[in-house]
Amino acid sequence: MILESVLAFAHIMAFIMLATFMTTETALCRADWVNPKVVDRLVRMNALSLLSAAIVLATGWARTFWGIKGSAWYWAQHLLHGKIALLVAMTVLLYLARRHYLAWQARIAQGGQLPDAAELKRARVLVMWSAHLMIVVVVLAVLLARGVGTR
Repeated sequence: MILESVLAFAHIMAFIMLATFMTTETALCRADWVNPKVVDRLVRMNALSLLSAAIVLATGWARTFWGIKGSAWYWAQHLLHGKIALLVAMTVLLYLARRHYLAWQARIAQGGQLPDAAELKRARVLVMWSAHLMIVVVVLAVLLARGVGTR
């Protein structure tokens, strides 16, 4: 039971980290706040978002193999496959936002031009979509944990 509790705690904390860093990214993607240091922060926060997403996937993987229900039960569940697919989609969206941030950082280093409001909005929308997908992931997690729709 201790291992199950530790695995659940690690998985939940990884989700909280991910939510925190994505929230920071969306807050920083504002035209009235942007400056070269904010762009650098966006790159760092996005790296932490991507790291957190990797930790979510790793702790989830650990739960499926070392948790009480066992890998055979977990991998037979469609809800688990849905969660994984959505987490991968979230990670792709965060990676796409990262490409924007890195391009802005390079542009600033070359000539000092900050991203305009439209560019900031495009990146912010990517992170917001990722955050909204996370809500669905959590709903699926609750359903899976309660045995709703399981085999």
